[in-house]
Amino acid sequence: MRRSPWATLAVLALAQFIVVLDVTIVNVALPHIQADLHFSADSLQWVINAYTLLFGGFLLLGGRMADLLGPRRVFTAGLVLFGATSLVAGLSNSPEFLIGARAIQGLGGALLSPAALAILTMTFAHGRERNIAMGVWGGLAGLGGTLGVVAGGVLVDSLSWQWVFFVNVPIVIALIALIPVFVPDMRHSTGRRTFDTLGAVLGTAGLMSVVYGVVRSEPAGWGSFEVIGVLTAGVLLLAAFVVVESRSAAPLVPLRLFRSRALSVSGATLALNGAGFLSMFFLTAIYLQQVRGDTALEAGVHFLPMGGAAIVGAVLASQLVQRLGTRTVQLAGAVLSVVGLLLLSQADATGSYSSQLLPGLIIFGFGIIGVGVPGQINAVSEVRPAEAGAASGVVNAMYQVGGALGLAIVTTLSISHTTNELTHGATQLQALQSGYERGLLAAAAFAVANVLLTLASPQLQPTSEQLTEATAAA
Repeated sequence: MRRSPWATLAVLALAQFIVVLDVTIVNVALPHIQADLHFSADSLQWVINAYTLLFGGFLLLGGRMADLLGPRRVFTAGLVLFGATSLVAGLSNSPEFLIGARAIQGLGGALLSPAALAILTMTFAHGRERNIAMGVWGGLAGLGGTLGVVAGGVLVDSLSWQWVFFVNVPIVIALIALIPVFVPDMRHSTGRRTFDTLGAVLGTAGLMSVVYGVVRSEPAGWGSFEVIGVLTAGVLLLAAFVVVESRSAAPLVPLRLFRSRALSVSGATLALNGAGFLSMFFLTAIYLQQVRGDTALEAGVHFLPMGGAAIVGAVLASQLVQRLGTRTVQLAGAVLSVVGLLLLSQADATGSYSSQLLPGLIIFGFGIIGVGVPGQINAVSEVRPAEAGAASGVVNAMYQVGGALGLAIVTTLSISHTTNELTHGATQLQALQSGYERGLLAAAAFAVANVLLTLASPQLQPTSEQLTEATAAA
C-alpha cells in the first residue's frame, strides 16, 4: 500500500509534539500537585526528574531497539506505554504513585522518540524533502514546549491538574489507530547487534542514585549514612557502567566518541544548558504561583514570551552560525543566559511583571537557544557520518541528564536557604522569595561555567545542509 510521506510525518511529528509538551505542561501544575498529593518541597522535583532521568537514561537503548526490532514496532510500544502511564499518572493518589508513573512515562518517551526519528529519516530521501521534514519535526517539537505552559494553565484552572496527564490519552489512542494506515513497517539496519540493556540500567540507576543523594542532603545532611551510602552506590554504578561500555562489542555509549574534543565540550555545554533551563523553569513556575499569586493559566501566559524568544532565536542562530561561526554564537548565548538568570533573580513579589520578569525571560529564551543550536552542530562535527546518530543520541541524553542533576542541585540549595530563612524569623513569603533568588543564582553559575567551556569549543561555519541535519537530530 502506497503511503503519503507527509501523512507519515504528521503522525510522527504529533507523537513527538506530545512528548515535548509533557515536559512543560506539567510545570505549571506543580503547585496544585504539591497541595493535593502533599508533596514535600524537596520531593516535588521528582515529578520532573523521574521523567527526565528515565527519558535521558534509556534514550540510546530506545534507538538500539528500533534498529533491532524495527522502528514502527518500537514506536508503537513506546506510544502505548506513554499513553497508559499518562492515564495512571492522572489517577495517582500519592506522591510515590505519581513519581513511579512519571518514570515509566519517561521510558515510553525514550522508546518512541528515537524510533520516530528513524522512521522519518528512512521515509524521506536525503536532500530538500528531508530538510523540509526535519524542519517541520523540529518546529512542532519547539511549539510543543511553548504551548505546553498555556495548555497546562488552561487545563489546571478549568478542570484539574490530573488533566495535564489525561489530555495525552485520546491523542495516543488516535495515533495508534493511524499507525497501520500511515506509518510504514521498515527495518532501520541489518546485522547482528546486542541491546546492551545492562549498560542502560547501570547508567540510569547510577544517575538516579546520585540525584537522590543530592536531594536527600538537605533534610538528612551531607554527612548522614543515607546520603553517603546512596552517593557511593551511584558512583559505583556509574563506574560499572563505564566498564561495561568499554568492553561491549556494541555499546550504548561508544566511549571512543569522547576522544573528539568537539563532542566532549559540546556535550558538557548542552548538559549545563539543560541544568540552567530545567532549574529556571521549575523554580519560576512555582514562584509565579506561590509568591506572586498567579493562577496556573496566568503563569503559563507569563512564560510565553520566553518560548517566543526561543523560536525566533532558533531562526537567528541558524543564520548567524553560518556567518559568524558556532563558537561566537554559542558564547553570545551563554552570556545572554547569565544575564537573563541574574535579571530574574532580582524579581520580587510586588514588582510588575513587565519590568521585573519579562526582560529576563526573553533574554534567557534567546540565550538557551544560542547555546543549543551551535552546540548540536559542534557535537557531530568531528565524528564519522556512520556515527553521527550515535553522537546526537549521546549529547541529547547528556542534555536530559544534565537537566535532572542541575535541578537536583539548584532545588536543594533553594530549599536549604528557604528553610534557613524561616528559622531566622522570615515570613513564608520572604523565605520563598529568598530561596527563589538563591536557586536562580545557582542556575546562573551553570551558565557562567558554560561561558568558560565555550571558549574551548571549535569555531565552525556549517553549510545549510549540515545545519539542518545537526539541529533536527537534536
